[in-house]
Amino acid sequence: MSVITVTKDNFENEVMKSEKPVLIDFWASWCGPCRMLSPTVDQIAEERADIKVCKVNVDEESELASKFGIMSIPTLFVIKNGQVVNQSMGVQPKSAILAMLD
Repeated sequence: MSVITVTKDNFENEVMKSEKPVLIDFWASWCGPCRMLSPTVDQIAEERADIKVCKVNVDEESELASKFGIMSIPTLFVIKNGQVVNQSMGVQPKSAILAMLD
């Protein structure tokens, strides 16, 4: 499954109403660590059909970044049934991201 770009307009349907767990990557194009993490997030999206993987560009979606209290990027959130169940900041190894989903 490919990565879904989330905006404030599709956030409710793509994330809050998702029947699958959702991994959200808050990122920005100018952020070096975000660029390091991005291929790993993309790889997880391709490998795991049982989850939904979304990305939020904090420069374009400051309202969503504010709602989640994003202070540094990259920040990952796992949301299940509309509730935040896990989060991490900074570049994480793939194994750590997958562990967040369990």
